[in-house]
Amino acid sequence: MTDRIMLLDTASLYFRAFYGVPDKVRAADGTSVNAVRGLLDMIAKLVTAYEPTRLVACWDDDWRPAWRVDLLPSYKAHRVVEAVPAGTDIEEVPDPLEAQIPVIRDVLAALGIPVVGAAEHEADDVIGALATAADSPVDIVTGDRDLFQLIDDARGIRIVYTARGMSNLETVDDAAVVSKYGVRAAQYADFAVLRGDPSDGLPGVAGIGEKSAASLLSAHGSLDGIRAAAAQGTGGTPAQRAKIAAASDYLDVAPAVVRVARDLTFAPFDDRLGDVDIDAAEALAEKWNLGSSMTRVLAALAR
Repeated sequence: MTDRIMLLDTASLYFRAFYGVPDKVRAADGTSVNAVRGLLDMIAKLVTAYEPTRLVACWDDDWRPAWRVDLLPSYKAHRVVEAVPAGTDIEEVPDPLEAQIPVIRDVLAALGIPVVGAAEHEADDVIGALATAADSPVDIVTGDRDLFQLIDDARGIRIVYTARGMSNLETVDDAAVVSKYGVRAAQYADFAVLRGDPSDGLPGVAGIGEKSAASLLSAHGSLDGIRAAAAQGTGGTPAQRAKIAAASDYLDVAPAVVRVARDLTFAPFDDRLGDVDIDAAEALAEKWNLGSSMTRVLAALAR
C-alpha cells in the first residue's frame, strides 16, 4: 500500500458530529455520546474510503492564540464566552459536547491515533506544519476553507472537504480551487484576507468581494503585488485602489493571522495505523455505550 498520511482537523469533525448525529443513545450515566459515536463513524468511513497508512488527530491547544488576537482583535471574538487574561479565552461550546471531549481523547488513545497539538497554536497550524514536513502524500480532513492554502498537487497534498456532510465528501485539489474561486490554492490565503470571513471575525477589505479579489490576484499574483500596484496607481480600478489604501492597517496584519504555521516542531509520535489497544477500546465502548460505532472503527483500522 502506498504510504499516505491523513490529518484530521479534529474539532471541526467532532463539532460536526455533535450537531449532525441525533442525541438518542447515551451512556449509562446519562452522558451524551453523539459526538464520540459520530467521530468514530467518521474515522471508520475516512480510513475505509481513503486508505491512509498514517493518521493524526490534530488538536487545538489554543483555539484563539493571543498573538493572532494581538494582530487582529476581532479574530474569533464572537465565539468567546469568557476572556481569560494571560490565558486561553474560553470558547462557546455546548455543555453536552464539552463533557464528551475527554472521552474523545481517551478513545483516540485506545485506537492508537496520536493527538497532536502545539502551545499557542491552533489545529490548523499543526496541520500546516505536519503537511509541510510530510514525506508522503497527505489528505487533510476539514470543513475549514482556510486550509485550502495548503493544497499542493506536486506533493500530493489535498483536502477532504466535509462542509457538505460525510455523505458528500469532496476531494479538493488545485484545479477545484481554481474552478470555484478563480485563484490558485497558493493564493488562497491572500484571497481570504481580501474577501474576509465573518466566521473567523475577519473583516476583509470593504467593497472587495470574491470576484474582485480573484480578479486582482489574477492580475498581480499576490497581495503584496496588489498593494504595490495600487500604490503606483496601476492596480485595479481607481475605486479598488482607494479601498486597498483605506484598508492598509488591516492588510499589514491580516496575512499573518490567516496564514497557517508551517515550521512547528513536535515531540516524536507514532502515527502508523494498527497499534490499537483492543481491551481499552472495548472497555471504553462498554462504559460509554459506543456500540456499533466502535465496532466499525476497529474493523476499519484492522484492514
